[in-house]
Amino acid sequence: EVQLQASGGGLVQAGGSLRLSCTFSGFTFDDYSIGWYRQAPGKEREGVSCISSGDGSTYYIDSVQGRFTISSDHAKNTVYLQMNSLKPEDTAVYYCAADRSVTLPRSSLEVDYWGQGTLVTVSS
Repeated sequence: EVQLQASGGGLVQAGGSLRLSCTFSGFTFDDYSIGWYRQAPGKEREGVSCISSGDGSTYYIDSVQGRFTISSDHAKNTVYLQMNSLKPEDTAVYYCAADRSVTLPRSSLEVDYWGQGTLVTVSS
Protein backbone atom coordinates (compact mmCIF):
# COMPACT_ATOMS: atom_id res chain seq x y z
CA GLU A 1 0.00 0.00 0.00
CA VAL A 2 1.40 3.38 -1.02
CA GLN A 3 1.30 6.02 1.69
CA LEU A 4 2.74 9.53 1.84
CA GLN A 5 2.92 11.69 4.95
CA ALA A 6 3.71 15.37 4.58
CA SER A 7 4.74 17.75 7.32
CA GLY A 8 6.54 21.01 7.94
CA GLY A 9 4.16 23.75 6.93
CA GLY A 10 3.56 26.84 9.00
CA LEU A 11 3.46 30.61 9.16
CA VAL A 12 6.54 32.57 8.15
CA GLN A 13 7.33 36.15 7.23
CA ALA A 14 8.34 37.07 3.72
CA GLY A 15 12.00 36.31 3.18
CA GLY A 16 11.93 33.46 5.66
CA SER A 17 12.42 29.73 5.20
CA LEU A 18 10.56 26.51 5.79
CA ARG A 19 11.36 22.88 5.11
CA LEU A 20 8.66 20.43 4.12
CA SER A 21 9.10 16.69 4.56
CA CYS A 22 7.34 13.82 2.86
CA THR A 23 7.87 10.34 4.24
CA PHE A 24 6.55 7.49 2.15
CA SER A 25 6.10 3.75 2.09
CA GLY A 26 5.03 1.17 -0.45
CA PHE A 27 7.38 2.12 -3.28
CA THR A 28 10.98 3.05 -4.00
CA PHE A 29 12.75 6.01 -5.60
CA ASP A 30 13.67 3.75 -8.51
CA ASP A 31 10.06 3.14 -9.49
CA TYR A 32 8.20 6.37 -8.73
CA SER A 33 8.75 10.05 -9.26
CA ILE A 34 7.99 12.06 -6.14
CA GLY A 35 7.60 15.69 -5.35
CA TRP A 36 5.34 18.56 -4.47
CA TYR A 37 2.30 20.37 -5.80
CA ARG A 38 0.65 23.39 -4.27
CA GLN A 39 -2.77 24.95 -4.38
CA ALA A 40 -3.37 28.56 -3.50
CA PRO A 41 -6.86 29.82 -2.62
CA GLY A 42 -8.98 30.09 -5.74
CA LYS A 43 -6.30 28.61 -7.99
CA GLU A 44 -5.62 25.27 -9.60
CA ARG A 45 -3.17 22.83 -8.09
CA GLU A 46 0.22 23.22 -9.73
CA GLY A 47 3.38 21.16 -9.74
CA VAL A 48 6.24 22.83 -7.87
CA SER A 49 9.16 20.42 -7.87
CA CYS A 50 9.93 16.76 -8.27
CA ILE A 51 12.63 14.11 -8.29
CA SER A 52 12.45 11.81 -11.27
CA SER A 53 12.45 8.07 -10.85
CA GLY A 54 15.63 6.25 -11.72
CA ASP A 55 18.31 8.91 -12.15
CA GLY A 56 16.99 11.33 -9.53
CA SER A 57 16.98 14.41 -11.73
CA THR A 58 15.28 17.38 -10.11
CA TYR A 59 12.81 19.81 -11.64
CA TYR A 60 11.33 23.13 -10.56
CA ILE A 61 8.78 25.54 -11.85
CA ASP A 62 10.23 28.88 -12.87
CA SER A 63 8.70 30.80 -9.99
CA VAL A 64 10.62 28.81 -7.35
CA GLN A 65 13.84 28.15 -9.25
CA GLY A 66 16.78 29.29 -7.15
CA ARG A 67 14.71 29.59 -3.99
CA PHE A 68 13.46 26.05 -3.41
CA THR A 69 15.55 22.89 -3.25
CA ILE A 70 14.21 19.36 -3.37
CA SER A 71 16.28 16.56 -1.89
CA SER A 72 15.92 12.98 -0.77
CA ASP A 73 17.07 10.67 1.98
CA HIS A 74 16.85 7.13 0.66
CA ALA A 75 17.54 5.55 4.04
CA LYS A 76 14.54 7.36 5.52
CA ASN A 77 12.27 7.16 2.45
CA THR A 78 11.83 10.89 2.76
CA VAL A 79 11.80 13.79 0.35
CA TYR A 80 12.39 17.35 1.51
CA LEU A 81 11.50 20.71 0.03
CA GLN A 82 13.68 23.46 1.41
CA MET A 83 11.96 26.76 0.73
CA ASN A 84 14.02 29.92 1.11
CA SER A 85 13.30 33.57 0.37
CA LEU A 86 9.60 32.86 0.69
CA LYS A 87 7.15 35.29 -0.84
CA PRO A 88 3.47 35.92 -0.04
CA GLU A 89 2.62 34.37 -3.41
CA ASP A 90 4.08 31.08 -2.15
CA THR A 91 1.16 30.84 0.27
CA ALA A 92 -0.68 27.62 -0.49
CA VAL A 93 -1.47 24.14 0.68
CA TYR A 94 1.47 21.99 -0.37
CA TYR A 95 0.85 18.37 -1.30
CA CYS A 96 3.33 15.56 -1.55
CA ALA A 97 2.72 13.31 -4.55
CA ALA A 98 4.09 10.21 -6.22
CA ASP A 99 3.57 8.80 -9.67
CA ARG A 100 4.70 5.81 -11.71
CA SER A 101 5.87 8.05 -14.52
CA VAL A 102 9.47 9.26 -14.77
CA THR A 103 8.48 12.76 -13.67
CA LEU A 104 5.36 14.01 -11.96
CA PRO A 105 2.57 14.84 -14.39
CA ARG A 106 1.94 18.45 -15.29
CA SER A 107 -1.74 17.89 -14.57
CA SER A 108 -2.56 17.08 -10.97
CA LEU A 109 -5.49 15.03 -12.28
CA GLU A 110 -3.06 12.39 -13.52
CA VAL A 111 -1.14 11.86 -10.28
CA ASP A 112 -1.28 8.34 -8.88
CA TYR A 113 -0.87 9.01 -5.17
CA TRP A 114 -1.27 11.96 -2.82
CA GLY A 115 -0.28 12.74 0.70
CA GLN A 116 -2.29 15.07 2.85
CA GLY A 117 -1.66 18.77 2.40
CA THR A 118 0.36 21.00 4.65
CA LEU A 119 -0.40 24.71 4.81
CA VAL A 120 2.32 27.26 4.13
CA THR A 121 1.41 30.86 4.90
CA VAL A 122 3.83 33.66 4.06
CA SER A 123 2.99 37.03 5.55
CA SER A 124 4.11 40.30 3.97
